[in-house]
Amino acid sequence: MKRKRNRNRISSSVIVVITSFMILASGCSEQKEIKAELVNSQGIISRLSTDKSAYRPGDNVHFTLDLAKTESKAKVIVQYRHLGEKIAEQEVKVDGNSLEWDWTPPKEDGRGYMAEVFFATKEEVKDHQNIAVDVSTDWSKFPRYGYLADFHSMNGEEMATVIERLNRFHINGVQFYDWQYKHHQPLKLEGNQPASEWPDIANRPVALDTIKGYIDLAHSKNMKAMNYNLLFGAYEGAEADGVKKAWALYKDPSQANQDKHPLPDSWASDIMLYDPNNVEWQNYLIDKEIEVFNQLKFDGWHVDQLGDRGALWNAKGESVKLAPGYVSFLKAAKEKLDVDYVMNAVGQYGQAFMAPQAPLSFLYTEVWDGHPKYGNLKGIIDQNNQFSKNKLNTVLAAYMNYDLANASGEFNTPGVLLTDAVIFASGGSHLELGENMLAKEYFPNRNLSIPAELEEQLIRYYDFLVAYQNILRDGVEESELIVSSTGDTSVSAAPEQGKIWSFAKQKSGSDIVHFINFTGAKTMEWNDSKGEQAVPNERKEIDISIETEREVASILFASPDYYQGSPIKLSFKQQEGKVTLKLPVLKYWDLLTINYK
Repeated sequence: MKRKRNRNRISSSVIVVITSFMILASGCSEQKEIKAELVNSQGIISRLSTDKSAYRPGDNVHFTLDLAKTESKAKVIVQYRHLGEKIAEQEVKVDGNSLEWDWTPPKEDGRGYMAEVFFATKEEVKDHQNIAVDVSTDWSKFPRYGYLADFHSMNGEEMATVIERLNRFHINGVQFYDWQYKHHQPLKLEGNQPASEWPDIANRPVALDTIKGYIDLAHSKNMKAMNYNLLFGAYEGAEADGVKKAWALYKDPSQANQDKHPLPDSWASDIMLYDPNNVEWQNYLIDKEIEVFNQLKFDGWHVDQLGDRGALWNAKGESVKLAPGYVSFLKAAKEKLDVDYVMNAVGQYGQAFMAPQAPLSFLYTEVWDGHPKYGNLKGIIDQNNQFSKNKLNTVLAAYMNYDLANASGEFNTPGVLLTDAVIFASGGSHLELGENMLAKEYFPNRNLSIPAELEEQLIRYYDFLVAYQNILRDGVEESELIVSSTGDTSVSAAPEQGKIWSFAKQKSGSDIVHFINFTGAKTMEWNDSKGEQAVPNERKEIDISIETEREVASILFASPDYYQGSPIKLSFKQQEGKVTLKLPVLKYWDLLTINYK
């Protein structure tokens, strides 16, 4: 049940200058600014949220702030930033423990912003918390993908709690995993109307009202709802529903052994596989999906596959190539059903064909044993950028603490954060958040819970991903910038145990340099399967040298692990083709933006 809130709304035209606060130079602002790193938090701000996961240009952003306590003559000052530049400021009068206000961002499309919220009394700042804002018409430009996997009968409050949590992470697209009745007949119909309920493939109950309720709630937050289904699967006995054996895939040219994906005996069926190249199969399944979209307000189809199946043949005894068939299927689907498409490249299988040819909104890779190291995560994202000529961003389905999830326990916080740091710094995002967090390819697995510390830190990481999206994943390209350390901390251009990994990107004449801390790493395998990864050794005042002949104008530092991700302008020296500076602190991940004259 919602608590009654005191509404204190102000327009975005109210600008206040606090002359007694410290100045934080941001390149273009002459105004006095609150210096975030001077704030000693006193635990006053308990919750900060926005009403949507993303906004269209011209939309108002509605903020809600809950306070654990308040004081007389208190006020809240909000500084709005795009990267290092302060673009607006507001003051909100404190009247009670819950505040609400609106802000209208600039009208530019495809931008990320940071709102720095400060609680102050008598010109003294006592607490600070940030939240990000994404202004993007097209969700697929900066996809932040989540999931839902439980669709039993639920009340509205239960569903709203799940979606509200995803909203705080700015999740802008939700995969509805295994909601369907049968793979070849995803929507159970009774006459011309959907049934009120049905079993999924694991014989778990699915309620139509829950599906509809979740779709509506997602839309209320500007999240897209994506309908999950394989592109080549059917239940055993699907011939009774009009599926033909002439469309099947076989493991042998004599058609004695139809390819299938075996599942537990307690489930409804194994999944029998069919040829995605076959036009009749394409038409059959696409027509079934059209039935789904006619009845449910899904925004797109999350298309799944099963990776490399080895040598395959069709019913005519002809050799079948799956990857070109995926492209053929997706093109046919897009022509008949014009919705958003996302297709899983399991272990990158088929991505070289799909990325440049298929009508995909963004690229999606389920990462498996063939890509076990941290460096492989960046390698997949770089490869996807090459395949799509830097036009499509990447989401990685990368399952954390896989073996640990065989029994009850907790996710290992440093393992998750290091993996997210690598994925986000490399320009991707991570499919991990839903009703719980993903540890297995079977999304309903909930053996591991999320520690409160990890939940809090993930919020900062997703705020950082959004606030800095224009220098993380907006047409950035690889840079050959050479970075080293002049002190006793080893910096490497490759991810190595016991060292700091640094790599650089470039955009619009600026260099973006990342530092990821493996100095205390127990493993260099990203999935931290047994949950053994250690908290990194925090490093302070790290001496850094960067080789560049260009004259540097400014260097901005930011980290999701430091001062809520607020940017800080660093001092530096430049001589003889080198820039030297000190990184203030490195825990998991730091980012530098180098601007040139």
